[in-house]
Amino acid sequence: MIIHVFHLGQVSYETALKLQKTLSQLRKAGRIENTLLLLEHPPVITMGRNAKLDNVLASPEFLAQRGVELVEIDRGGDVTFHGPGQLVAYPIFDLRSFEPKIGAVEFVRRLEEVLIRICGDFGIGTQRIKGLTGVWTYALRSKPEAKIAAIGVHISRGVTTHGFALNVSNDLDYFGLIVPCGLTGKAVTSMERELQKPVSIDEVATIASRSFGRVFQSQMLWLESLDDLLRQAPEPIAANREPATSPANQDTPARLPKELRKLHGDSDELA
Repeated sequence: MIIHVFHLGQVSYETALKLQKTLSQLRKAGRIENTLLLLEHPPVITMGRNAKLDNVLASPEFLAQRGVELVEIDRGGDVTFHGPGQLVAYPIFDLRSFEPKIGAVEFVRRLEEVLIRICGDFGIGTQRIKGLTGVWTYALRSKPEAKIAAIGVHISRGVTTHGFALNVSNDLDYFGLIVPCGLTGKAVTSMERELQKPVSIDEVATIASRSFGRVFQSQMLWLESLDDLLRQAPEPIAANREPATSPANQDTPARLPKELRKLHGDSDELA
């Protein structure tokens, strides 16, 4: 099993959503392999399907003043924050492609395991907490347990989108604008806060890829450009041939989000 990895750098939330939608459609059509996007976002508050607006503590005017977007999305979970210095991972995986097949709950547990391994490689002890999603540090005498990573996923026809956000070196003050994940009174932390020294997000991304490979028992193949995603994919079905097993519109070129094409200098189409 191969998982393609692409490190996008900092990308707007809207652009990342469009890219996930495009890649999800291609994965469902069997035109790309399982793909992992690693990136950062400018400041944005996202509200999942279970989110309550009361958990956004700042007014729209104040958020606009701070340059923070507010976006409603289709992932599970409540309210969370993304910003520079936070490593976001979006696995576009077909859970039916693994052997044995992976269910929704097991997929979330595996994402938690990836996060626990990443933190462990840096000497940060983390844990799951029963009844809660995400990864937490252990409580010590001098400080309470704190959430270091949030998880929220969406699964459609077995293909995943969204994923996790790991606090590496991001400004934790932004979390004061929300009730993170709807959990009142819970502390939030980052890798830099735990280690009390700078942490390179590029190094964390490399270790994240390695951890995904181990947890999902796959070979991780890093890509240099978005065009590489389809280089080993099956050819589109010709318009005059429509086998019963082929997805509808499989011969339609897939367009990348314009903002991302400009950012990376790629061509207008994936196929």
